[in-house]
Amino acid sequence: MGLKIGFWSDKEYYLDRMDLSGLAEAYFQYYAIAAYIVVAIACAVGAVWGFAQGEAQLLPVLASMAATFFIYPVVWYLLHRFILHSKWMWKSQLTAGTWKRIHYDHHSDPNNLKVLFGALYTTLPTVALASMPVGYLLAGWVGALAALGTGVVQTCIYEFFHCIQHLGYAPKWAWVREIKRFHMSHHFHNETGNFGITNLFWDKVLGTFYDGAAARPRSASVFNLGYDEEVAKSYPYVARLTPNWPFNANPVHRRREQTQQRTTNEPGPATTG
Repeated sequence: MGLKIGFWSDKEYYLDRMDLSGLAEAYFQYYAIAAYIVVAIACAVGAVWGFAQGEAQLLPVLASMAATFFIYPVVWYLLHRFILHSKWMWKSQLTAGTWKRIHYDHHSDPNNLKVLFGALYTTLPTVALASMPVGYLLAGWVGALAALGTGVVQTCIYEFFHCIQHLGYAPKWAWVREIKRFHMSHHFHNETGNFGITNLFWDKVLGTFYDGAAARPRSASVFNLGYDEEVAKSYPYVARLTPNWPFNANPVHRRREQTQQRTTNEPGPATTG
């Protein structure tokens, strides 16, 4: 989890039990979000300084930012579909832990805030690789900084709306209600579609969009992404890192079982003789 300060203590936080103000408090205290904000500010300062020094022209710098804005959704669609939902990462001890942290844990416990945010050590390098080369080609190192700053800001927006989609209420903004509905289908009905979080354009272009439960059959692997007890016999790396393995794959049922178990184990009222 990284630094456990302020909001981020050892307590559990579930978005379906939180409101928007609680989310905002948690969001801005999360270490990765703080790091993204620092990187964005540093990129802005560096790009402005470089522009002021005549290292780049305004239009190429703006073009690098615009290019990042349009590239970002397709990059994250491809990563979500072909990397995070791949079946090869759990097969290697080198990648199984990363896969568990960045996606398996989120699908097995979708509303758990502590495993919803992307890991800083994977997300920031990915944003840099997706944005900086294009920015550099368009406007040199100033464009690279502008592109990285744009990508980091988009990541912050992406993460915030991702959190909102898991809150236990219907957003007032119709567009947010729509993307929430599609994302909840991805988590609780069928994980083989609706890979976009804030933008479903590429799902529609590439044939992975579906409009609700009636459009696709319910997936048996929606909560475990195909990593079950049988798979763990051949590839045990994720199982070894998972407390209480094996467990009920359905997070709703699992939490109910845990609540019942805690209730059963609680001592009864003291009696006097």
